[in-house]
This record gives sequence, structure tokens and C-alpha cells, in this order.
Amino acid sequence: MRYLTFPQLTQYSDWGILALRVMIAAVFSTSGFNHLKAPRKRAESLGMNIGFVVFLGLAEFLGGIAMLLGFLTQWDAIGFILIMLGAIWMKIAVWKSGFWGEKSMGWHYDLIFIAMNLAVLFTNGGNIAMFGHRF
Repeated sequence: MRYLTFPQLTQYSDWGILALRVMIAAVFSTSGFNHLKAPRKRAESLGMNIGFVVFLGLAEFLGGIAMLLGFLTQWDAIGFILIMLGAIWMKIAVWKSGFWGEKSMGWHYDLIFIAMNLAVLFTNGGNIAMFGHRF
């Protein structure tokens, strides 16, 4: 009996990693922009110091742009993983959110972004970069 085989697609893996990078960049850069747009309001809603929210906003915004361009992707991924671990800690320890969440988003969302960033970290972000070469 022959098993149904799928065509070899590894030749397109760089495009798949690029798709991950684009999604990561879209989410983190817009989140960072929102932190920077109204830092005082954002700090109050998160229960954090305004200085930390500005730092977080800059890290997310600039890291997102760098991820999109293919610049220092492994360092970007490590930074985003740390941010997501902090978000998980806040959701579990401070806000008492469950895995799926009840009244707001649970920490399953943050785990998805950790997995996405691990893929970028382990593949060095693939071979597709804005200027045709890796930095």
C-alpha cells in the first residue's frame, strides 16, 4: 500500500519564515506604536510605570521594523520572547487570567508568539531580507 505523499516544499521555507516575520513585525510594531502614542494612558491601563511603557513601546516598534527588514532577526526574536514571557507573567500572576482568558485575552496568544519567534530564532529569520542579504 502506498501512502499519500506530499510534494517536497522545503525549497519554499524561506518564504514561510518571511511570512512569520511579517506577522510578528505587524503585531509588535503596531503594539509599540500604540504604547508610544499615548504612554500615560497605556501605563495606567497596564498598571505599569510610564518610563517602562515608553521603553517597551520603543523596543516593540523598532524591533518590529528590524524584524520586517531582516535586521538582527535572532536578537529581535529573543527580545520579543522576553516581552511575551513578561506578558505571560503579568497575565498569570497579576491579572489572574487563565490560559484562554475569561473577560480578556488569555496567555495562549503570548505562547503563539513565543513559538513564532522561536522559529525565527532557530532559522536566523530565513534568507530573505530587505536588501537582498542578511545582516
